[in-house]
Amino acid sequence: MKPALISIVLPIYNQADHVRSAVESYMEALRKIPNPYEIILVTNGCSDNSLEVCQAMAEQHAAVRVKNSEQAGWGLAVKLGLKDARGDILCYTNLARTSAEDLTLMLIYAVAHRDVVIKTNRKIRESWQRRLGSLLYNLECRALFDLPYWDINGTPKVFPRRFDKLLALTCDDDLIDAEFNLICRREGYRVIEIPTFSPKRHGGRSTTSYRSAIKMYWGAYRMWRALERKGDT
Repeated sequence: MKPALISIVLPIYNQADHVRSAVESYMEALRKIPNPYEIILVTNGCSDNSLEVCQAMAEQHAAVRVKNSEQAGWGLAVKLGLKDARGDILCYTNLARTSAEDLTLMLIYAVAHRDVVIKTNRKIRESWQRRLGSLLYNLECRALFDLPYWDINGTPKVFPRRFDKLLALTCDDDLIDAEFNLICRREGYRVIEIPTFSPKRHGGRSTTSYRSAIKMYWGAYRMWRALERKGDT
């Protein structure tokens, strides 16, 4: 049987300083997996030269492709990448915080278990404020949506193409990860969470702030209310 093609979607937002080194470390680590792969770099709303750096990598490496959006948004970039993906096994992740070792580990599990979703469960080692904020958001999502998963926003997330409901994600912002997990529960897609340690950023600055965190808390509540009105929770 021909090995399944793996598509790896990497949203890029002002990451010109580290996107090349991170992607090349992924390509080196992916030699451990016999499957062919493609890496889709989705630049979105960048004000630096991320697009030029990504385009140069695409010219250098046949496995790398670039999609560009003038509009920024984590969810938007994920959706654009998944729509363009050709693989049988689909993955998206946060390039800044995903090590080559963790990405490879998730993909090895996904290749071995083609009937489940594989996602990380990060053990956050940063400031207590970040740990507390993550805990509160995860508790909110578990309570509102009856989710059994502990790390809602944790990436990499990997799933087989035949789980096609996950290709119909709608959120353009950070709520796409809650939507992803909600679809898994609603559709009965089995999920395996693999513990990993949240690594030091490859570079750049986190876009998560107190303001964006509050928007996520409020957004999750609004999503729940909308589903309640539809009778879909």
